[in-house]
Amino acid sequence: MTLEAAAPSANYGSTASNSSFYAAMRILPHDQREAMFQIYSFCRQVDDIADSDGPRDERLAALQAWRNDIDALYQGNPPPRLADYVGSVKTFGLKREDFLAIVDGMEMDVPQDIRAPDMATLDLYCDRVASAVGRLSVRVFGLPEADGIELAHHLGRALQLTNILRDIDEDAGLGRLYLPREALLHAGITSNDPNRVIVERALPKVCLPLAQRAKVYFEKSDEIMNRNKRRAVRAPRMMSKYYHAILDLLIARGFNAPREPVRVSKVTRILILLRYAFI
Repeated sequence: MTLEAAAPSANYGSTASNSSFYAAMRILPHDQREAMFQIYSFCRQVDDIADSDGPRDERLAALQAWRNDIDALYQGNPPPRLADYVGSVKTFGLKREDFLAIVDGMEMDVPQDIRAPDMATLDLYCDRVASAVGRLSVRVFGLPEADGIELAHHLGRALQLTNILRDIDEDAGLGRLYLPREALLHAGITSNDPNRVIVERALPKVCLPLAQRAKVYFEKSDEIMNRNKRRAVRAPRMMSKYYHAILDLLIARGFNAPREPVRVSKVTRILILLRYAFI
C-alpha cells in the first residue's frame, strides 16, 4: 500500500509536481520544504521496497539496511544516502523512532501479503505508515507538541483509510486486502482472497463504515487545526481537504463492482490551493 500515491523522490521529478503532496509542500519556507521532501523521499524509497516484486528475503534485508542507516544517522555517522538529513533532524527534532516505525509498517507487507487484518492490526499499520509520517511532519510545520502528535494520529489515519478505500482493486492486484476482518465477517464475507472479496455484493457494508470512521478522523483533525495558527497548518490542511474530497467522491460513487477510479477535479484542486496556500 503506497503512502501518498505520488510522493516524490529526491529529484523532485514531474510525478511529484503533479501530486497533491507537492502542491502542499511547495508553499513552505525553504528549510521546511527541504525537510519534508527528505521525509517523503525516505518514505517513497522504503515503500518501493515493500511494493516491489523482488524475493521476500531480499526485501526484508533491504528494509533492515534502512534501519541500520537510521541508527547510524542518529549515532552521528550518517550514511551517504542520509547525509543531507543531519540538518533537518537537528533543526526540527525529528525522532528516530518515527523513521523506524515507518520501516516497520512497510515490513508488515513483506513476509506475507496483508489479507483482512483484524482491526487492531490495521490500526497499527495505519499508525506506522501514515501517522508516523505525520509525527515527523508536524515537527517540521512547527505545531505545539501535544497538538502535533494528536493531529498526526487522526489525520494520518484519515488519509490512510481513504487510500485503502480508493485502492481496493489496485491492492487486490498485488494480492493484498486491507479491509478489516471484523467488518468482513459482519457483512457475511468469510473469504480473505482479495480477488473474491472485491466482487462481493456485500462489499459496501464493509466499506461504508470504514469511510465513516475516516470522516470522524478528518473531523477530529479539523478541530486540532482550527485551534492552531493558520500558517502552521497550511500544508496539512491542504492534504486534508484534498483527501476528504477523494473520500466524498468514493462515497458518492459507491463500492459495488465495477468501480470507476475517482479523481478530484482540477477546479477543486485550484480552489483548495487558493484558499489555504496564500495565508
